[in-house]
Amino acid sequence: MATNHYDVLIVGGGISGTALFYELAKYTNVNSLCLLEKYEALATLNSKGTSNSQTIHIGDIETNYTLEKAKITKRTAKMVEKFCLQYGLEDKIMFSHQKMALGVGEKEVHFIENRYHEFKELFPYLELWDAEKLKILEPKIVYQDKAQTKVRPEPIIAMGTNTQYTTVDYGAMSEALAHEAQKVSDIPTNIFYNTQVIDIFEKKDKTFEVRTKSGTVYTANFVVVNAGAHSLFLAHHMGYGKHMGCLPMAGSFYMTQGHFLNGKVYMVQNNKLPFAALHGDPDILADDKTRFGPTALMLPKLERFKPGTYMDFFKTLNFDFHIVKIFWDLLKDSDIRNYVFKNFLFEVPYINKKLFVQDAKKIVPSLSVDDIEYAQGFGGVRPQVLDKKKEKLMLGEASINPGNGIIFNMTPSPGATSCLGNAERDMHEIVKHLGLEYDEVSFLNDLTE
Repeated sequence: MATNHYDVLIVGGGISGTALFYELAKYTNVNSLCLLEKYEALATLNSKGTSNSQTIHIGDIETNYTLEKAKITKRTAKMVEKFCLQYGLEDKIMFSHQKMALGVGEKEVHFIENRYHEFKELFPYLELWDAEKLKILEPKIVYQDKAQTKVRPEPIIAMGTNTQYTTVDYGAMSEALAHEAQKVSDIPTNIFYNTQVIDIFEKKDKTFEVRTKSGTVYTANFVVVNAGAHSLFLAHHMGYGKHMGCLPMAGSFYMTQGHFLNGKVYMVQNNKLPFAALHGDPDILADDKTRFGPTALMLPKLERFKPGTYMDFFKTLNFDFHIVKIFWDLLKDSDIRNYVFKNFLFEVPYINKKLFVQDAKKIVPSLSVDDIEYAQGFGGVRPQVLDKKKEKLMLGEASINPGNGIIFNMTPSPGATSCLGNAERDMHEIVKHLGLEYDEVSFLNDLTE
């Protein structure tokens, strides 16, 4: 068996893995870097442009974010923007669209108005748009008929902006991060494709041995696993994170035949639901046709549109009575129970479109079954992590760091937006553990405001 040794080895070539690869190459004096990717190219799973909503989630129109969370998210989201601007990627992989959070009905209108005043200081560019203004900006959300003669009966209001970068092809950004990492550094920065990691062992000399399906063995002083749901699968193999289980949630989308929305329209989030509220987006990979979604369906596999991983799911779920208790507590709530059942029906042929349109009409009242098609091949799988100790669904990113030179990251949505911020956190840990130098001044100048 061939053996290859590196200072740092990263498992997973999606947006999270390539972000760390880039930061280590550019801002530290690491001696050697390696990235192992299971498939034939970078970002073939959740970071792929068709697998997510292509949104920079900054916290301005995400109505389930608290002000404190929005302050944190704003910093990490701006890193994505700064990276793209640094390398002239605007209007190539990063785009500016109008975006808004739409309130429908008196209760939501009051909510949006209050939220606007609360968030205006953090996001000074936000504007409040009434129905008259929305007739100009986004007419299809105001009228309930295609001729645009009848205004919808409910009161509506939106807070939004048309001055910001909003949209990124995260698959293309993954490639850009890897390209710039290899270009900027004269140290070994190797990327190996078609290389599936099957196990990791800590050796007596405190280095790590990474075994692959092909038989090639890699060793490293520090290992970071950014492999989505498979991060927890590999952690369990090493005996870490046994108090966690993984519930893979698949998100699907519906696509319109033509142009329906000028920008991103997000709905008010139900805080009981850990999944994204329905939204409509101009899809940058489908000629700006409008993509509605996502749906949310529990899928008994770790990777969408790829063969296998069913057994990996059962192992990673880590099933016991604690998991049963989490499911029971979730499904006790009628909002969550109805949501789960409805999203299951969204995947059933013949009835799915009709049911989905009823929900999407809250955004575009004139939308009909004939206007949309199930977006074949769109959507990904997000690893929702279950905490068995607390018997709760964990929200946001989950990371396992035993402190011995290995980190496992599980990044459900919006993990792509926070990729450079999460990488910064891991970079600090690596620098400290390996005694490396870190050019903090250049990092902050390049990637923060």
